[in-house]
Amino acid sequence: MTVEIANPQTGQLPKVKTPEMNDRDYINDLLSFEKYLSGGFNTGLQEMQNPKLHETVQGILSDIHNSQFQVFDTMFRKGWYKMKAADAAEIEKIRTQFANYSSQFPEF
Repeated sequence: MTVEIANPQTGQLPKVKTPEMNDRDYINDLLSFEKYLSGGFNTGLQEMQNPKLHETVQGILSDIHNSQFQVFDTMFRKGWYKMKAADAAEIEKIRTQFANYSSQFPEF
């Protein structure tokens, strides 16, 4: 049995989706953009040598992460973002998978 973690949906959304964007569409687009933006800044940050520039971009990336969380939290509170709850067997399967990965790393 799949258990969803979600809040009741708030606000009026159309029963039938039309080509026009509604509030949920706009905020979902914003969330996608925030995720894309953080990916680009993460990559750039990993390749920066200048300490001052690194510090500046790291601060911007932190702001992006905070903004992304605020957008996600808004969607979740409005019931527009649902998550599947993992059961104990799924959690154990993933834990074992990652434990097996760690055996492939060289020891320092």
